[in-house]
Amino acid sequence: MSRPMGPRPFRFGVNLMTAAPADEWRAKCRRAEELGYDVILVPDHLGMPAPFPALVAAAEATERPRLGTFVLNAGFWNPALLAREVATTDALTGGRLELGLGAGYVQAEHDTAGLPFGTPRERVDHLRRTVEELGRLLVAESYQPQPTQQPRVPLLVGGNGDRVLRLTAEHADIAAFGGAYPDPKSSTGRLLPVTAEQLDERVARYRRFAADRPEPAELNLLLQMVTVTEDREAVIQPLLDRVPELTLEQALALPIIMTGTLDQITAQVLAQRERYGFSYLTVLEPYMEAFAPVMAGLRGKQPSG
Repeated sequence: MSRPMGPRPFRFGVNLMTAAPADEWRAKCRRAEELGYDVILVPDHLGMPAPFPALVAAAEATERPRLGTFVLNAGFWNPALLAREVATTDALTGGRLELGLGAGYVQAEHDTAGLPFGTPRERVDHLRRTVEELGRLLVAESYQPQPTQQPRVPLLVGGNGDRVLRLTAEHADIAAFGGAYPDPKSSTGRLLPVTAEQLDERVARYRRFAADRPEPAELNLLLQMVTVTEDREAVIQPLLDRVPELTLEQALALPIIMTGTLDQITAQVLAQRERYGFSYLTVLEPYMEAFAPVMAGLRGKQPSG
């Protein structure tokens, strides 16, 4: 059985989604480091920066933050070629890489790339093959190039479905939960929010799958909005217009929405660590500055011991 433990210390990541020339990219990464982010992350979508060269450039501009993919679309990658990218990037970043993988959810990107999208089962099957093949290749003493981190580059797996959660429980150092899920009627990746109660059920399901782990994984949540405000209802109204199925009360309780005063947001983060176990939070690039004072406040509220 996995050993019991108290709350983990917080870690904070920022997902940099907007491409920029070299000087601007490096300045943005340095700013993330100055603000106190622990991890600089890059997603894997067409129209956004290519993950691995962007992370190498981030490493050259910074000293402290870890560097991660959040998350690679496994359907874009051949496992053997991906292993080469991972090992080389880990070496070039001085062993600061964290590898995030997911099954992919945007059919339009696969269509543009001329790649099969497949069924959800097929995409998760490919994700499993990718995780298992990377695990085999990157720990082999004979594998070249060798990653810097041993015994392996930390692995994050993202997703909420049962089969992905089972895979995460078996293999991942970091379990990343989506606070939103793809609209089954959309081919462009439109997301619908996961309610607090739905997330309770998903985290509980993961914990059952992970009950026999020797060490518990770190739990991550991607925040979709961070807004410091005195008028929470005004901030949340555009979401209600887009997702009329939500009530105002439900919208304000969404785990992925952080809106209110600094004290209210800080209390929400602490409550969610207590309720779900989320100690590693990722924010989207547009909210990098807004979340910084929240991080500063939370640094003094780390668990003791």
